[in-house]
Formats: sequence, C-alpha cells, structure tokens
Amino acid sequence: MTQAPPSIAPASGKLAILLPGLGAVSTTFIAGIEAILQGLGRPIGSLTQMGRVRLGKRTEMKVPLIKEFVPLASLDDLVFGSWDCVPDNAYEAALKAGVLEPTLIEKLRSKLEAIQPWTAAFDQKFVQKLHGTHCKRGTRRALAEQIGNDIDAFLKKTGASRAVMIWCGSTEVFTQSGPHHASLAALEKALDHDEQAIAPSILYAYAALTRGIPYANGAPNLTVDIPAMQELANQTHAPIAGKDFKTGQTLMKTILAPGLRARHLGIRGWYSTNILGNRDGEVLDDPQSFKTKEVSKLSVLGTILQPELNPELYSDLYHKVCINYYPPRGDNKEGWDNIDIFGWLGYAMQIKIDFLCRDSILAAPIVLDLALFLDLAKRAGLKGIQEWLSFYLKSPMVKEGLYPEHNLFHQEMKLMNTLRWMMGETQITHLGIDYYQA
Repeated sequence: MTQAPPSIAPASGKLAILLPGLGAVSTTFIAGIEAILQGLGRPIGSLTQMGRVRLGKRTEMKVPLIKEFVPLASLDDLVFGSWDCVPDNAYEAALKAGVLEPTLIEKLRSKLEAIQPWTAAFDQKFVQKLHGTHCKRGTRRALAEQIGNDIDAFLKKTGASRAVMIWCGSTEVFTQSGPHHASLAALEKALDHDEQAIAPSILYAYAALTRGIPYANGAPNLTVDIPAMQELANQTHAPIAGKDFKTGQTLMKTILAPGLRARHLGIRGWYSTNILGNRDGEVLDDPQSFKTKEVSKLSVLGTILQPELNPELYSDLYHKVCINYYPPRGDNKEGWDNIDIFGWLGYAMQIKIDFLCRDSILAAPIVLDLALFLDLAKRAGLKGIQEWLSFYLKSPMVKEGLYPEHNLFHQEMKLMNTLRWMMGETQITHLGIDYYQA
C-alpha cells in the first residue's frame, strides 16, 4: 500500500551548504552558483534547475519544471561553508584547481575570497598522498566536537535556518565495516576511546547527523554506509545518501549497460581506464585509496546485468578498471572503455568509448541537486537512507536485504515517482495500454 504524501514545510530562510573539502568540486560548485546568480552562466546538468517532471497522461502535456513543482530552496538563499587541510580561500583554490576560466573566477573574486575554509579534521594515514597544513588537533571525540562548533557558529553567523552537508573531500583508504561501526553505541565508545580506525569522514558525518543535518557522501568512503550512522540518522530524523558522485566513466556505464542488457547482447569483457591530473588523481595514485574507488566502480555492472539470471550472456564477463595519475591533464579527465560484446549466434563485436570529460563540471550540478533534494526530504519528514537519490551516485545505499539499483533509467523513474508521491500526484508506470483500448 502506498504511503500517504508527506506534509512539506516551506523552504523559508537561508540554507547552509556545508562542504568538507574545498577543492576542484566544491569551488566549481560554489563559483557556478555565484556565476548563475550574476547571469554569467546556466545551471546545465542540474535536474532541480532545468529538469521537468511529467504529470498525468501524455495527452495532458503537463510537464512543469521540477523547481516549480516541488518547494525547493532558491539559489539566492544558499550560503557556503567549508573545511580543508589547505588554507586557501575559495578564490585561491579555484585558481589552483584550474577547472574554470581565470577570467570568470576573477569576476567572482569578492564572493569566493569571502569563503575561508575552517581547519580540517585530517589524518594522513587515510589520505596518504596529501599533506595537510591547516588541521585541527585533538582526539576523535574532540575533532567531532570542533566540527560541530564550526557548524553552530556558521549557522549563527549567517542566520541560516537549515543546513545540508555534502562530502566533497578526497577518497580515503579502503576500509571495511568493523565492530566500532556496528551500532551507534559502539561508535560513541570508539570516539570516547580515541579509536584511530575511525576515519575523518565519519567525524564530519557524525557532527552533522547529531544535529539532524542531512548528509550526502560524494566519495566512495564508508562513512554513512554503516549501521551506526544509519541508526543515528534515523534517531535524529536526518536524510542520508551515498556514495560516490556518478560523473564520467561510471555514468556512461549506467547508460550503456542497461541498453545492452535490454537487447540481450552478451558481454565478454569491459576494460576501463582513466587518466586525470587533479588532486583526486593524486590521491588515487595511492593503491589503498584506489581500492576504495575501484570497489565503487566495479559494483555497477553486476546488478545491471544480473549474470546469475543471464549466465550465457554475462557469467564470464571480465571487468577491469584502472585509474592513472597524469598531471598534465588536470581536471580534464579522459575515460577510455573497450567493450567486447557478442550477438546473434555468438558473433563478436566491439564498442569503444573515449570520454574526454571534465570531472568537476559533471560533479557540480550533482552537489546542487543532492543538497536541494536532501533539504526537501528533511522538510518532508523523511529520514535515513534516501534510495530515490541513487540517480546521482555510483554505489547507492539501500536498506539491508535489498540490492542497489544501478540502471540510470530505473533510478530516474524512482526519483520522478518520489517527487510525484511527495506532491500527491499519480505515479507513472509507462504502461500506456489505456490509450489504445476503447
């Protein structure tokens, strides 16, 4: 039975966007919002700003903009706060990131210079290629409290009535869920005993969730994908989503693989390699950080192709993912895929993709949409895992016992139907048989 639509509180007042990590993604996002507000660019790639939702029958032609259909925060109500282990303000960080044209950054200089990062909760053993110089000191418990103090002070200073936290920091070394992640009580005990196995990303999420602030994980870190954090999110009525922004190569996989599966074309191998030269590429040059990313990237094809149901087509699929740090490329990543497929009577074919993308340009609208939709979810009284936001993520979180949905088109349908449900509109199944029966 479908649940009754929620009562949604209005999006009144300022919304604070809290960003751990003031690197290429965060500065591209912040500068992009300021550029849009000044009429210097368009929010291309953002579903919340440019997307539409169909309502009712196709014959009715009701397709309002999403931002006019659901009560989202306005761009001019957003305020930005960030942490980073490097002391550069957003203007300096944007120039170093090299994503946006310097002439555009210069036009936004005063706005960007005003965003000075707070000291970071940083532990080099979790991000071995970075050397933090702008860091907090103290036990794990003390660090979490300091992050919380930053949040409280920022909300007071800006007068923001609500907040959302989006992790835009680096990929941490590969970590598996352990005893101190198993429950909120276990995590609290680990914080009190300064357990060094607690990753910095967890400290940020803990500080946000204890305040009921929604959290989205833009990296493949464990963070909120553990029982302790999900328990906390449910207790404080905080929506959570994760993990890992779905930008370049994985975006292409979630577009192409469903098409091959739908036509029952077999796949013998899918080889993917990437070259990039930004700070993310430098961090992923460490094998342990790469393993975290590799697990995220490799997870996509299995649930789309379901080899257990289609053994003749996909059971022997060889899937390989490589990431290579190449400084001259900067943020302009190149993702190259070779796909060996087969069709009728087993005859072999190939598909080759060379995606010369801009990672942060693809990630910035994801940050915006996650922030606005999580704020919407909070005002609608939703809590815990928000599977309807899987559309934006490489490794979507789901309730225990469910497999994640990676098919981009199924994810889009889930997102749109969630918006329709929120507003009391009829779900759309695309059956369409009623158009043809008298």
